[in-house]
Amino acid sequence: MFAAERRQLILEMVRANGAVSLRELARVVQTSEVTVRRDVRALEAEGLLDRRHGGAVLPGGFTRESGFPQKSHLATAEKTAIADLAAGFVDEGEAVVVGAGTTTQELARRLARVPGLTVVTNSLLVAQALAHANRVEVVMTGGTLRGSNYALVGSGAEQSLQGLRVSRAFLSGSGLTAERGLSTSNMLSASVDRALVQAAAEVVVLADHTKLGTDTMFQTVPTDVITRLVTDEPPAHDDRALTELQALADQGVQISVAGPGAGAGSGGEGGGPGRQGRLGHPPRAGEDGLPLPGPRRNHPHPPSPQLRSAVPLSEQQPGRVADLAPRRR
Repeated sequence: MFAAERRQLILEMVRANGAVSLRELARVVQTSEVTVRRDVRALEAEGLLDRRHGGAVLPGGFTRESGFPQKSHLATAEKTAIADLAAGFVDEGEAVVVGAGTTTQELARRLARVPGLTVVTNSLLVAQALAHANRVEVVMTGGTLRGSNYALVGSGAEQSLQGLRVSRAFLSGSGLTAERGLSTSNMLSASVDRALVQAAAEVVVLADHTKLGTDTMFQTVPTDVITRLVTDEPPAHDDRALTELQALADQGVQISVAGPGAGAGSGGEGGGPGRQGRLGHPPRAGEDGLPLPGPRRNHPHPPSPQLRSAVPLSEQQPGRVADLAPRRR
């Protein structure tokens, strides 16, 4: 493929997706990351895109949201590994919230095997993945369908979540930074994600390394509300992602890294797979080269992972409300 053809394809990918990693660009145009880096530098000189450590984004700093068809073909191996690891944090009989996204859809496919599970979601794709799971109860929010990501949004979705309480929420987004936390490019999606967070005692963010250090328009989850980040191993040369991981850990976010061998039986707290030491029992500093979680910042209510009920507070029996941890603010 000639340089002009490569650069045109690179430009089309960035315009379609908002942000693309060098690894993904190299795979699609079938060349080395060194060559892709030169192409990206040339396109930046023409003002057609902006370089970022480990990738390229639309010019102007903030990335826009791409549609589901484009997202579903990006970082597929990373999303699979993240979903495998995240599924290890869900126990039998729990009630959890799962937001919209291609990574959360992968998680839902794995949750179909968890007996007695209740999943609350605003995502049609998550519900579809669990539709034939006989031992899993699926609770859909109300709302208006947003076709680009098959999610229910709007006041109907937000109102249906009022009074709900579950053990943890699993969310994805368009970008994640230590400064602003999780963010997305759509205002309606951001508003529903905030309501999902309010319903959960813990918040688990699923984000592959290409989203680390990427900032988008609407904040959904502030950093000090994120309990855990489940991500994949960034390339050694991706300074942006590695720096962002360290900054997130310094602010108290627990980091769980899905390695190439992620899967059942590869270790981790509660049987969850992934890099040892990221799952609540951190290794000694520098033991595995990954950041260690720092102290939480002024978190008013410690997480309560033992919660099981997804019943609105108004329907709880007298005396049961006191068992529920205060809602995050």
